[in-house]
Amino acid sequence: MSWDESGPEARARLLQVARASVAHGLREGRALPVALEDCEPGLRERGACFVTLRRGAALRGCTGSLTAVDPLVVDVANNAYRSAFHDPRFPPLESEELAGLSFHVSILNPTEPLPVTSELDLFAALRPGVDGLVLREGSRSSTFLPAVWQSLPEPRRFVAELKRKAGLAGDHWSDRLRFERYTVEEVGEAD
Repeated sequence: MSWDESGPEARARLLQVARASVAHGLREGRALPVALEDCEPGLRERGACFVTLRRGAALRGCTGSLTAVDPLVVDVANNAYRSAFHDPRFPPLESEELAGLSFHVSILNPTEPLPVTSELDLFAALRPGVDGLVLREGSRSSTFLPAVWQSLPEPRRFVAELKRKAGLAGDHWSDRLRFERYTVEEVGEAD
């Protein structure tokens, strides 16, 4: 049984675990340990996710996993904690911020390679608003979730900013660049 076959209770559980993991992190300095036996069967299956924290419309943290290694519910707990306390773009979360946070979980479907030979091929292959994109070149890598299309709706700019995120020039191109795309299933507190 996959996580989404568990029904609305599984969606609610993922958000509950994300919030509880951040609260646990404030008290204990580590992610919430998850009792798998108390979870819906689909949440015990391996899964990869990103957890996004927001204060109003402002991003407050977002980290995640591209590869399914741990049970999904454990990945949610770990990434919620990392988003709150180890996203290098933000200082660690303070306890007074917790009440004002909204939580969003993006559950990744497996990545698939995008075998492109030019930037124009890449732009043509992308599905704006649908695809998350992973860029890799040597030791550099970066990803944008599909939600980033909302602020970067044009493929050329989306790719240029993804390159910058990886520490490359926005107009960089080489034969060593590799791309993978993925889709996500979204679970948010307004869902």
